Amino acid sequence: MAETKIEWTDATWNPVAGCSLASSGCKHCYAMQMARRLEAMGVEKYKGLTQKRGKNITWNGVVREDPASLLTPYKWKKPRKIFVNSMSDLFHESVSDKFIFSVWEVMQKTPHHNYQILTKRPERMLQFVSQKAMAVLPNVWLGTSIENADVIDRIDYLRKTPASIRFISFEPLISSVGLANLKSIHWAIVGGESGSKARPIKESWIDEIHTQCKKYNTAFFFKQWGSWGKDNQKRSKKANGRVYRGKTWDEMPSVRGITV
Repeated sequence: MAETKIEWTDATWNPVAGCSLASSGCKHCYAMQMARRLEAMGVEKYKGLTQKRGKNITWNGVVREDPASLLTPYKWKKPRKIFVNSMSDLFHESVSDKFIFSVWEVMQKTPHHNYQILTKRPERMLQFVSQKAMAVLPNVWLGTSIENADVIDRIDYLRKTPASIRFISFEPLISSVGLANLKSIHWAIVGGESGSKARPIKESWIDEIHTQCKKYNTAFFFKQWGSWGKDNQKRSKKANGRVYRGKTWDEMPSVRGITV
């Protein structure tokens, strides 16, 4: 687990390492470059997870469970919002049900933390969480990533998933998702893509999501413009900032009536 600069969480916890591309939003995933750097630094957990294709670094499909990391959340006494598997996907097809159960047990036994699980495979998440043995944990938030209208059906899987908090990360937002149905979705994160190869974001795409958030009483969090600003100019992430409609949007969902 590590402290993080991700604006909507406090720390990251990675009991799984490695992944594979699921959709177009994965094309420039920061975790691929990070895994490559960690391997070069001698971190055994990230050894052999990526490959080079032309000038690009990409996942090679190897996924590694890390049982030792299951002990880490117990060491954190101060309550935190914890992003689970910022470097992978807990519901990747190569992660065993047994290991996911082990992760669930850790989260259940550390109720002072709020865990944020984000997947591009919500169909498996729905299947897993719907099992009779699974309890809906009040400190576990379940979410999915949606980058464009091609994967909008992920919302339907998420909406059916039993959870105390359901959330969507519209990041990187690379095209319009239209007037997405956010019924029973508690939180929406919106952000543009960063990096030298970032694809542009349009303010009208953000407007569509913001409109739906107001309609369905969904908390709205604007994470970043990324490498492209509202004026369609390419600059650094820092230069483009986080201001949308003249303000910074840091809305968070409520857990048992308490905004976290």
